[in-house]
Amino acid sequence: MSLVDTIRSTLVPIHREGWKFVAGFFVASLLLGAAWEPLMWIGFILTAWCAYFFRDPERMTPQDDDLVISPADGRVSAVAMVTPPSELELGDQPMMRISVFMNVFNCHVNRAPMRGRVSRVAYRAGKFLNADLDKASQENERNGLVIETAHGQIGVVQIAGLVARRILCWTVMNDSLEAGERFGLIRFGSRLDVFLPAGAEPRVSVGQMAIAGETVLAEFGSAKGPVISRRG
Repeated sequence: MSLVDTIRSTLVPIHREGWKFVAGFFVASLLLGAAWEPLMWIGFILTAWCAYFFRDPERMTPQDDDLVISPADGRVSAVAMVTPPSELELGDQPMMRISVFMNVFNCHVNRAPMRGRVSRVAYRAGKFLNADLDKASQENERNGLVIETAHGQIGVVQIAGLVARRILCWTVMNDSLEAGERFGLIRFGSRLDVFLPAGAEPRVSVGQMAIAGETVLAEFGSAKGPVISRRG
């Protein structure tokens, strides 16, 4: 990797939702430094971490309607057949659920796993348990999308975690999303669940690291020919 590529991979844009937090950390650092200089340097380190947390890098997303792309950076924490949340109105039969857990060091911008039209957006208040726990899917605060795809309806659920206290979703009903397109963000540690209909075959294992907009979580049928990627 060249020096230019290294710099580009490190100095990535900060999402607009993060600028107020970065500014707040920076001002707090200056105020603390006026009282005791070492606190200022600690504050600057935390400011740098905040900027890193809200990073929003470009990704190369495979454009293939047979592929399900990870909506989040993080660790695959579950691959199982589970009944989807009732507010998604996807029925009471188990669907394949693939969960990606994001810690506070992962990029937290969420991306659409498949191309399609958003037919439902459903928010539900709840608890703030550790998002890595299986019961967090049913008990935690969450926001779900139902996307009409070439293979039927899929569900994408943003789940707040132990530290997270704010789910952001700027996608609304009838929006059309491209695979890998940004649709939301969760602040400070959380999880994304993807619910898939029959025919989807998982392509990841529990414990594997996933990259939002790039890692293939599952596949419908078999890929046909070369896969084209979209930068975004």
